Parts: sequence; C-alpha cells; structure tokens
Amino acid sequence: MKKVLIGFAAVIAIVLFGGSHFLNSTYEKVMDGEKYYVKITTDGSRLDGKDDAGREYTDYSYDLKGYDKDGMEKELQFRANKTRPLRKNAYLKITWNKEKGVTMYEEVKKNEVPDKVATKLG
Repeated sequence: MKKVLIGFAAVIAIVLFGGSHFLNSTYEKVMDGEKYYVKITTDGSRLDGKDDAGREYTDYSYDLKGYDKDGMEKELQFRANKTRPLRKNAYLKITWNKEKGVTMYEEVKKNEVPDKVATKLG
C-alpha cells in the first residue's frame, strides 16, 4: 500500500511539474518578447466601437517609434484599452512579440529608460 501511495504521489508531482512548465513556456511564446521604450507624443487615434455583446467601448491607437536597450529602432503599433488617451510625455516599456505584436506595456520613469534610448526619445 505504501508503494502505491508513493507511486501515486510521484505521478501527481510529475503532472504538476509538467503542467506548470507547459503553461510557462506557452505564456512566454504568446506574451513575452523583446522590450522597447517609447515616449507618448500624441493623443493617439480615437477608436469607438461595440463589442460582441453590443457594449460600446473607446480605445486609442498609437503608432510610435520604439527603441530597444541598444538604441535599435522599431515601428510599434498598439492600442491602449482606455477611455482616455495615454498621458503625453509618458515613457512606456513595451513588450513586442513577433507573433502577436505588442502584448503589454507599462509606464516607467525617465531614469529607468536606458541612456542610449533616452537621448533618442528626447
């Protein structure tokens, strides 16, 4: 009986470890990617619409030049799912994935932006 319980516990541990590894690698493929920095210089383009349930929404679309930590440039297009434009002159750290494009962004302080990038963003 003791051997059966140990075997059962081992199988559960393998399933849990394998499942968490699979979820983590899937997340990285879908959401993780290269990091770029941008400075919000416009109000973006307002996009009004309705979702599948008929609820109205407002998004703002941005098309900005971003720079990686080494100062390499990339055109980035993304939507801010907010009812108002992003704050002008804010610095964002953007995650870009080759399969999904921009997957996330977060506001950062200017002193968190690499020096090579800060000079290009102004």
